[in-house]
Amino acid sequence: MKLNLALAQINTELGNIQANLEKHLTLVKQACQDGMDLLVFPELSLTGYVLQDLVPVVSCRPESDDPFFQQLLDASRNIDLVVGFVDEDSRHRFFIASAYLSQGEVVHVHHKVYLPTYGLFDEGRFFAPGDSVRAFDTRFGRFGMLICEDFWHASPPYILWQDGADVLLFSSASPGRGLNGEPKLESSTWVEHINRAYASLFTIFVAHTNRSGFEDGLNFWGGSTVFDPNGTLIAQAPYFEEALTKTEIDLNQLHRTRARLPLLRDERPELVQRELERILHK
Repeated sequence: MKLNLALAQINTELGNIQANLEKHLTLVKQACQDGMDLLVFPELSLTGYVLQDLVPVVSCRPESDDPFFQQLLDASRNIDLVVGFVDEDSRHRFFIASAYLSQGEVVHVHHKVYLPTYGLFDEGRFFAPGDSVRAFDTRFGRFGMLICEDFWHASPPYILWQDGADVLLFSSASPGRGLNGEPKLESSTWVEHINRAYASLFTIFVAHTNRSGFEDGLNFWGGSTVFDPNGTLIAQAPYFEEALTKTEIDLNQLHRTRARLPLLRDERPELVQRELERILHK
């Protein structure tokens, strides 16, 4: 099976859901015209990142009666979508979230599990952490979604791999930090290294969409990528600018790579479980 995948590397307007929604719908139309099957937006693509006290104002519900999600669900009848938003639960807790939409339905919602609250990050003051990491079935196979800091920790991608995900969709609002003597930021180098490592170690596809633009003094560097199960870079967006990056994923590569390198077959999750229980109960 072939999957036509597009990464929507956009610059959002802080707190302006209507403007951001219109940009989403414009890119959906363009991706559909280009024959894409799946369009992935960055972290908090509907709201912007440095929300702070705006968090309760911009929250949405991934349901058909939400005025913003109603339009996105309608758009998903023509193309599968991953969108980033602030989710408010029934007890009025707020989460950084990504939703996978397909054929007018919400297939899966992931709440960001790890909230960076160090250095220039302050997420733990305004958001609640998610408490689950689950793979889910799509019409293209079994996928997993993570958000930014989640994929700086080895356990969430590992859990998704063991839960059957063959494609990992990462979204982020990663600000640029550190120059390494090249026309490239250290933060982009770090992210690309770990994305390639997960693709290689787990013999899976890793598609990462990062936002671009400036917000509250932060420079989001873009540079979205797709790696195949061999760890080969098969698509990359430009740095520091908006872009719609399109590529074709050959899902048969999973068969070819795993026949040659049976890491999934030989993995021993029961050993991991036993040793973690020993460590946690010392």
